[in-house]
Amino acid sequence: MSASKRGLLALFMMIMIALTWLGPMDAPAVEQVDAGLNRALVSFATARAINAGISFAQGTEVSAQPLGVGVNLAPGQLLDPVNDLVERFSDWMLAASVAFGVQKLLIGIGAYWVFSLVVTAVALVWTAMWLSSQRPPAWVSRILVLLLMLRFAAPVITLGTELMFQQFLADEYRHSQQAIDATSGKLASLDPPPRVETGNPGLIERAKGWLADSTDVSARFEALKKTVEDATEHIITLIVVFLLQTLLIPVALLWALYRLATGVFESPGQRYEEQ
Repeated sequence: MSASKRGLLALFMMIMIALTWLGPMDAPAVEQVDAGLNRALVSFATARAINAGISFAQGTEVSAQPLGVGVNLAPGQLLDPVNDLVERFSDWMLAASVAFGVQKLLIGIGAYWVFSLVVTAVALVWTAMWLSSQRPPAWVSRILVLLLMLRFAAPVITLGTELMFQQFLADEYRHSQQAIDATSGKLASLDPPPRVETGNPGLIERAKGWLADSTDVSARFEALKKTVEDATEHIITLIVVFLLQTLLIPVALLWALYRLATGVFESPGQRYEEQ
């Protein structure tokens, strides 16, 4: 290795060591993780509210005795497929919240001074071997790659994912979240008011009351069904948004960082061994 290349390598490693201790990306990454966690928790709370509204409708039976004949109806049971989707949605939001929590924990572990000290020691050993024209063992290069990934991958992936979110997903999230918030409010307004019986109504009055109740229940149920079905598309959109933000984009960025790290640190040692 020429003297100029050795000098560039030493400068690069000094920069990496300085970044390990200074951690300029840690605080912004934690801030973005907190923002993502808050979004997931808000969506989770809304999902639980919608689920509670649907479950209330499903568990409500309409009982009446028109002309002395008993009738029991449970129209809310027809909402089972939609309620299953809402339950899956709440599970996804809980999983997304856990994923953001894990990211925050990894950022904290990487920023701990003992970990930074270990990274510094291994980086100095690896650099000293290259500067002295010695051959760094492959396991030293692999350990260095692993330590650098643990130190920098979490904040880099968090900031990169948030950048992708703001660029491509933020508008979809806001629009869909507002839509399901409105759905939750509509479900609360569709709860049936308690009916107060007065006096001892006669046969005609009871028949009229039953017909009025049946019409009211039917209209209320149709409104409930339409409200929930209108939210289905937005629920699916939110699932896609959080799936991209907590799984697909982070995995893609992690793979790219790993390939970059192995290309810079591990491959030269392997090539040197092969010679």
